[in-house]
Amino acid sequence: MINAYVRNGQMLDVQELSTDDRLPANTLWLDVFKPTDEERQWMSTYFQEEVPEEEDINEIEASARFYSDKDGLHITSLFPHRVGKDLRGVNVSFTLRDNLLITLREEDLGLMRLFRAYLRQDKMDATDPASLLVEMLILKVEYLSDLLEDVYTVLEQTGQDVFEAEELDEILKNITVQEDINGKIRLSLLDTQRSLRFLTRAQRGRLDEENRKEIKDMLQDIESLLPHTQFLFDKINFLLDAAMGFTSIKQNKIIKIFSVAAVVFLPPTVIASAYGMNFDIMPELHWHYGYPLAIGLMIASAAGTYLFFKRKGWL
Repeated sequence: MINAYVRNGQMLDVQELSTDDRLPANTLWLDVFKPTDEERQWMSTYFQEEVPEEEDINEIEASARFYSDKDGLHITSLFPHRVGKDLRGVNVSFTLRDNLLITLREEDLGLMRLFRAYLRQDKMDATDPASLLVEMLILKVEYLSDLLEDVYTVLEQTGQDVFEAEELDEILKNITVQEDINGKIRLSLLDTQRSLRFLTRAQRGRLDEENRKEIKDMLQDIESLLPHTQFLFDKINFLLDAAMGFTSIKQNKIIKIFSVAAVVFLPPTVIASAYGMNFDIMPELHWHYGYPLAIGLMIASAAGTYLFFKRKGWL
C-alpha cells in the first residue's frame, strides 16, 4: 500500500497511489506499507540506490541504520508496537530528502495510525519533510514515556499481590512480561537517541530553529527516561526475587509439616512394628489388656513427640 501526503495550503491531503500513478506534486510524505514486488519496482524509479529490503531494515549495525547516500538521509528507527499485553519492536525505514520524506515499513503500527489521524485533524505543525520526521519521533518518545508509566503502575499492583496471592504462577508470568516490555522500551529509547544525534549531525544547518529546539528537548527527555528504565529493572528483579523467596517459604512450610508428621508417627510405628512380630515367645500376646495398652502407648508416644516439638517452637 502506498499513500502520498500532499500539501494543500496549510493542510496535508492523503492520496492512495497505485503503481500506475505518478507521485503528485507537493508531496511531503510517501508512506509505503508492506510493498509488493510491483510496488517496489515502482519505488525504484524514485531511488537512485536500491530500495531498502526487509532484511536491510532489520540490520542492527549503526552503519546500516544511519547513513547518507544519493537518495538522501537514511534512518532506521525502532518503534514500539502493542500486541495484546505484549510489546514488540518494529523497525521503520526513513529516507529524508530536501522536499520528501519516504517511510517503508512491514507492520501497521498504532503510532503511525495515530500520527495520520493527527495530520488529518491538523494537530501536527509539519510544513516540511524534516518537521514530519521530528513530529513522528516526538510522538514516539511521548508514547514510550506513557508505556513506562504503565509498567510502573502494573509493578506497583504486582508488588502488593506477591504477598497476598495463593498462586504465584500468574504473578511470575506478569513480572516477566513487564521485564520484556521494559527492555524493549529501553532499547527503543536508546535507538531514538542515536537517531536524533545522527539527524542533528547530518542535517546541521538545514534544520530550522524550532526543529533544533524540539530535538534538544527530546534528547533531554530520553536522558531523563533512561534512569527510569534502570529503576524498573531493579524493581522487577526485587519482585522476582521476592516472589521466588515467598514460593520457597511456602514450600518449606509444606515440607516442614510432612517432616513433623513423619517424626510424630515414628514412635507409634515402632511400637506397632514390635507387637506385630510373630515369634513364639512373646509374653504380651497373652495379656488380657495387651491390645488397649499397645494402643495407649502409641497415642502417648505420638502426643509426647508433638508436645516436645511444640515446646521447642518448631511447630
